[in-house]
Amino acid sequence: MIDNSALFKIGYGLYVITCNDIKKDNGFICNTVVQLTSTPLKLSVTINKQNYSHDVIKETGKLNVNCLTESVHFEVFERFGFHSGRDTDKFSGFEYWRSENGLAVLTADHINAFMSLVVTDYIDLGTHGMFICEVTNAMSLSDEETMTYSYYHKNVKPKKNSQKKSGYVCKICGYVYEGDTLPEDFVCPICKHGASDFEKL
Repeated sequence: MIDNSALFKIGYGLYVITCNDIKKDNGFICNTVVQLTSTPLKLSVTINKQNYSHDVIKETGKLNVNCLTESVHFEVFERFGFHSGRDTDKFSGFEYWRSENGLAVLTADHINAFMSLVVTDYIDLGTHGMFICEVTNAMSLSDEETMTYSYYHKNVKPKKNSQKKSGYVCKICGYVYEGDTLPEDFVCPICKHGASDFEKL
């Protein structure tokens, strides 16, 4: 027997991964950044294949990891987590700067560090792709605590409406699927997570 709630006990940080498709900058919320080795310094970043940035990074081979702080506002999650870069310019009207690799970096009022990565290997995981990356640049910007997945749910994500609805809510972005039964193959139209990341209202 597998109790999926046990997996929620694994600690995750929350990051904005940035990339560029040549026409525009793009970014998305990610909780799957892991340091693999220190010599050479390598990280892995796992991305749902339905995410537009997956295709961009696979094509360009480079990305930035922006470490969100505990003080970051929910609006950053709305901007980078609730829309697709396929049809939205997520950086429109948003302040940022560029690292040496030419990619966007969020300002210090949103992040405490960033890392520039170059992809060295790719592992196909079915629904997701794992990018094995070498760090080419890294900078710490402050000592503020990094936002964790748990902190986000307890302190940043808006609380559920007290009005009772019948349906399921995405634990990642808050999208509500209305209905008595959630299809097993359902994919959230906002953050692209599957049915296992939904809970009954």
